[in-house]
Amino acid sequence: MPVCGVIPARLESSRLPGKLLLSETGQTLIQHTWEAAARSERLDRLIVATDSLEILEAVHGFGGKAFLTGEHPSGTDRIAEVAEKELLDADILVNIQGDEPEIAPEFIDQLIDLLECSPEAEMATLATPIRSLEQLQDSSCTKVVCRQDGSALYFSRLPIPFTRDVAPETLLPEQSPWLLHLGLYAYRRPFLLELTQVSPTPLEQLEKLEQLRALETGAKIQVGTVAHPTVGIDTPDDYARFVSRYQQGTN
Repeated sequence: MPVCGVIPARLESSRLPGKLLLSETGQTLIQHTWEAAARSERLDRLIVATDSLEILEAVHGFGGKAFLTGEHPSGTDRIAEVAEKELLDADILVNIQGDEPEIAPEFIDQLIDLLECSPEAEMATLATPIRSLEQLQDSSCTKVVCRQDGSALYFSRLPIPFTRDVAPETLLPEQSPWLLHLGLYAYRRPFLLELTQVSPTPLEQLEKLEQLRALETGAKIQVGTVAHPTVGIDTPDDYARFVSRYQQGTN
């Protein structure tokens, strides 16, 4: 069962323009992400999917594989194009965010194992316990609630579940019932191609969460848990902290 990792990579970013090509560490952000993902033991192939010639050339420059796509509204659509035109033998495709240079390769392996061991699921993703009130109340942090079998029941930007009789801070951090959704997905090939042909659904449009399209159309998304979150790079401060961590780690 061939498993392919795809890193969707756009050059434009509203909060940090050109972030994937930032290189204060001596290598670009996209190279850091590539090298971290390449340490996965379960990926048979890894490729960057981009609409940017600059990113394409940067990836080829460090020896990575890249595919030039058309313009797309989302990374999922970009991955679907690569699946149709380049990764014809892939049974499972893993969506790896290009701005997560410290992605743990074992997370990727866990995600793939999760989907392979969940034959009724069309997708799999990961989550981690929320341990701070700030993160719980932050609408940019997506929360997920699950069924007893570990599949996703709903995703929201609001704190779910709501605790009617208990103040949230009394449960944090040790008794947290809240899960932070991580933007790492694995798809079965047929489902990915079907999903990207479906128009945005009502709940997806309200919450601006693409994974709700899958739930609204009846898909099962299996959710695995990990001990700590991944760290994405969205702002100049995020990048500065990453550079500092990297420099400390190499000294």
